[in-house]
Amino acid sequence: QVQLVESGGGLVQPGGSLRLSCAASGSIFSVNVMAWYRQVSGKQRESVASITSGGSTNYADSVKGRFTVSRDNAKNTVYLQMNSLRPEDTAVYYCKVHWFRDGTGYSAYWGQGTQVTVSS
Repeated sequence: QVQLVESGGGLVQPGGSLRLSCAASGSIFSVNVMAWYRQVSGKQRESVASITSGGSTNYADSVKGRFTVSRDNAKNTVYLQMNSLRPEDTAVYYCKVHWFRDGTGYSAYWGQGTQVTVSS
């Protein structure tokens, strides 16, 4: 089994910063993608940022230049540094790991979610 444990969420004022972390454990294929998603109550979950085990990153347009995703492969941990936070960043943030193996299988696991609230 795979488990993802998140930390770092909380309440912050506009313009402030938070760093989220998510540590994965269990039987995880070494070649994988770790990602952050967020979901506002009543709305669809959206991709925020992702990073491959090789270090390639992708960001949603709404967070480019403000958020930075990174990872520690030895720890199977992904981080999301969030700067210049805006009220519209308020959401539940979820981490995810997924991978493909042998061209046939797909595995994906999610964290429990952590609340980020940006408010004055």
